[in-house]
Amino acid sequence: MTRGMMSAGLVLMLSLGLLAAPGFAVQGTVTTAGTTATGEVTDSWLTLKTKLALLGDERVSSNDVSVKTAKGVITLHGKVASAEEKKAAEEIALAIEGQKKVVNQLTVVPTAQRKMVDRQDDQIVTDVKKAITKDASLKKADIDVRAEKGIVTLTGKAPSLATSVRASETARRVPGVRAVRNELTL
Repeated sequence: MTRGMMSAGLVLMLSLGLLAAPGFAVQGTVTTAGTTATGEVTDSWLTLKTKLALLGDERVSSNDVSVKTAKGVITLHGKVASAEEKKAAEEIALAIEGQKKVVNQLTVVPTAQRKMVDRQDDQIVTDVKKAITKDASLKKADIDVRAEKGIVTLTGKAPSLATSVRASETARRVPGVRAVRNELTL
């Protein structure tokens, strides 16, 4: 099956899904066809439009690119094979009508090195999660962990600033971690 046929099938499925389920509004109002009653664009609509645009553009292999949107800010995560592909993904997201900002956290990993990096990142995530669950002071925190080329990103909620700092310190001590991005909210 060609990429174009797969994209067309995905567009159809996602479009039907949007008709069946309302999106989440940026400010919580009722939505219709991706916009709120006040004309604002919903986060789920922006995410969908971005994913579809990435799928339809041959410059980006969107299989390893994830898209998340919060309050109109589109964030790109994942791995791409080149700096040109990273730039193209950002350009595509910036062209999405209604977005307020694009945060490009894509990591360039040449295809030849991808399996090695993926395996190491998977092990780092596992080890960081284990370290967090073993730490009694972090049990009340709701922390998600991901890693890209040894750079760990912590997201979720922490009950206090001290807990947030402790999570960063715990993650940084795990072998193979090059840096920690703490995106925990209080």
